[in-house]
Amino acid sequence: MPAVIPYEYKYLRAKKRFPHVWCPGCGIGIVMGSIIRSVHAMQWDLDDIVMVSGIGCTSRMPVYVDFNTLHTTHGRSLAFGTGVKMANPSLNVMAVMGDGDALAIGGNHIIHAARRNIDITAIIVNNNNYGMTGGQFSPTTPPGARTATTPYGMIEPGFDVCKLMEGAGATFVARGTVYHVTELDNLLLKAFRKNGFSVVEVLAPCPTNFGRANRQGGPVEMMKLLKDNTINISQLKALKEGQADDKIVRGIFVDRDVPSYDERYRALCVKAKKEAEAEK
Repeated sequence: MPAVIPYEYKYLRAKKRFPHVWCPGCGIGIVMGSIIRSVHAMQWDLDDIVMVSGIGCTSRMPVYVDFNTLHTTHGRSLAFGTGVKMANPSLNVMAVMGDGDALAIGGNHIIHAARRNIDITAIIVNNNNYGMTGGQFSPTTPPGARTATTPYGMIEPGFDVCKLMEGAGATFVARGTVYHVTELDNLLLKAFRKNGFSVVEVLAPCPTNFGRANRQGGPVEMMKLLKDNTINISQLKALKEGQADDKIVRGIFVDRDVPSYDERYRALCVKAKKEAEAEK
């Protein structure tokens, strides 16, 4: 009997780009698997999907998926993605970024993409450091953490990605981890279905740099940290005040219906055309 080929292979450039470049224990491959399962659930045609990335470990993802892909400059994935979406609104555009790519050099882009409410799904893989270039600190590095550029501990406060995106105006904001994979699949699926700017932050381990520098053990130990140090938002109601103060909350923080920039822009074009014709 012929071998049964898993459906996931349909979404991969399996004959061209494997094995991948990510370190053993890195969580980015898990995120890619979750994206593929969510895209499969959406039943999108591959030609109608665009994955955009900037520079960094996460930004290598477009090399492996058989979508329309753009591997762009550092921090600029949302700028390129905005151009794609405005040129062809029928395309399903997602931007995959690391924490440094999205929030440091790309910080201005992500704030204004959220403010505009452009119909793009932003997936931020947060491993608390610049993994590709040696483990320097990023905007999400926790206070006290050691990195290549904070050998005595991080003294700056880190961004809360979800609060930042909520304040900037995103219509869907959620946080998951690569340990809670089924939960992550559901979050991404809801983000893809949402009209407007959707953000999913994914906590992922970087054993090679961040884990080693902070003596967090290997991949298994770092996955256990994601299990033990996070809590789903639905569980908070059953806890007393202060019981979850040391936990990172997972789940959906924002889910609202607001007309997207794409819709408002098209409506404006129709209005301008009518006014121009009336003046003739």
